[in-house]
Amino acid sequence: MPVGLSRERRNLSRYASPLSLLIVSLTAGLVSPVSGQAQASIGVGLGSVRYPGGSSASTAAASPSFDIETPTISTGAVGSIASLPGGLWSSQGRAGLWGSIATGLGSARLAIEADGAGVTRSDGIWSGAASGLAEILWSARSWGIAVGAGPSAGWIVNTPQVTAFHSRGRAWFRSRGLTYAANVEPTHFLGAWFTDVTAGVTLDEPRAAVSIWGGARLSPTYGSKGAGSITVQYFVFPTLALELGGGAYLPDPYQGLPRAGYATAGFRFFARRRSVPERPATPVWSPLRPSRRGDSVVVRIRMEGARSVAIAGDWDNWQPHPMRTLGGDLWEDALVLPPGTYRFDLQVDNRDWVVPSGVAIESDRDGGMVALLAVP
Repeated sequence: MPVGLSRERRNLSRYASPLSLLIVSLTAGLVSPVSGQAQASIGVGLGSVRYPGGSSASTAAASPSFDIETPTISTGAVGSIASLPGGLWSSQGRAGLWGSIATGLGSARLAIEADGAGVTRSDGIWSGAASGLAEILWSARSWGIAVGAGPSAGWIVNTPQVTAFHSRGRAWFRSRGLTYAANVEPTHFLGAWFTDVTAGVTLDEPRAAVSIWGGARLSPTYGSKGAGSITVQYFVFPTLALELGGGAYLPDPYQGLPRAGYATAGFRFFARRRSVPERPATPVWSPLRPSRRGDSVVVRIRMEGARSVAIAGDWDNWQPHPMRTLGGDLWEDALVLPPGTYRFDLQVDNRDWVVPSGVAIESDRDGGMVALLAVP
């Protein structure tokens, strides 16, 4: 018997895939909350899904979500309630937690991730999935890479549990207001391997957010297939966004959800006003002017609540250099620099790159902002 899903599992997959999956995937998490803050929202919309073979279905759905972001922890949850053909109702939920800690090995950090998802229907059909992953990551001002692995499992009503080994390599890069990301995820599932390869780009502007992604599942045992989508949020008001999306998604082997194409439209109401960092065209303040100490210049920065601060600038190709604390949120570093004007940023708690307040700034070649340091 070929390695793969059983006949019963394949049959159940048709009934365990409500259209609410589409509403959840499109309306949740496209816009991240401000670091250190929470964001709650609820989306309402209509959608249509088309399965291989030509069958299709349409529905209305409501989808609440909640997210919290801090420098070292990210957590979120999203759910949906949707109507289905035949007078049925379906609900789905998904939750995730990601956290990181310093390793003491330079800029490398250890991160732990846990995710869970589930689908239920009013006629008793249900399915669920869970995964855990540990990864090592390295990040800089505009890029990052990470590698990790962990277990995953899936359940479908009246069907034996399945388990798998899941690994992941990922990378991201920010340039000129765009964020590029790519994942490679080899998975050992029911005695055979498949590899998901995905890549995407996100544009986040004050009035709109656009996300485009494409991917493929590669496997000589399970067969290879591709999918892709585009999702758009346009903010009519700071707390109300129009959401449009369409494309196709890959099958979920853990819950038996088949590959399908879709289109959705709806509105999302946010509990907080959306906040997008402003990008001033010209400096508002004067450049930071360090004091002289022998052959060095001393840079002092006040960074409230920081556990660690590193400075990186164009004088050494943006390599972070740890600053030492002077107490009272004041940080200091001594640099050997000839007179001139330099560009720099700060890395706070080994994760977030920030520009200090009260210092002149300008746009860099990647479309971000950097602070100015004037050495006398």
